[in-house]
Amino acid sequence: MFAKRTARILYVEDDADTREFVSYVLTHAHYEVVVAESPDHAAHIAQTTSFDLYLIDNWMPGASGVELCGWLRRFDYNTPILFLSGAAYEQDKRAAFAAGAQGYLTKPVAVEELVEEVSRLITTTRPVGDMESPRSTLADEKCLI
Repeated sequence: MFAKRTARILYVEDDADTREFVSYVLTHAHYEVVVAESPDHAAHIAQTTSFDLYLIDNWMPGASGVELCGWLRRFDYNTPILFLSGAAYEQDKRAAFAAGAQGYLTKPVAVEELVEEVSRLITTTRPVGDMESPRSTLADEKCLI
């Protein structure tokens, strides 16, 4: 029997504190998290490594998450893209979905909701049994990001 592997997430966020906390949450939910602090950095990483999910902030210096999403879709049609952003306007959400995203969460978001949405998007695009299920070990699931 083949061993299950941990899902790999590329998380793109320009705010260091948010990047550290979300990475901590997802790592403790048993995901492998690779971080990028800018769309340019993320594009470089995505060209050389495969991922099971892209988790993207929308408003970043240099380029928007929507621009990054569109760029990712030019070479990767299958990997799900989830936005985690403070950009709560409907036009921001519509632009993200039009660029190829499958999900959009608005900050602040409950830790439990983030982990559930990440799990849902990854498991709906991968064969059942291919990866370990996430198991949160955080004491306070009501914590907001």
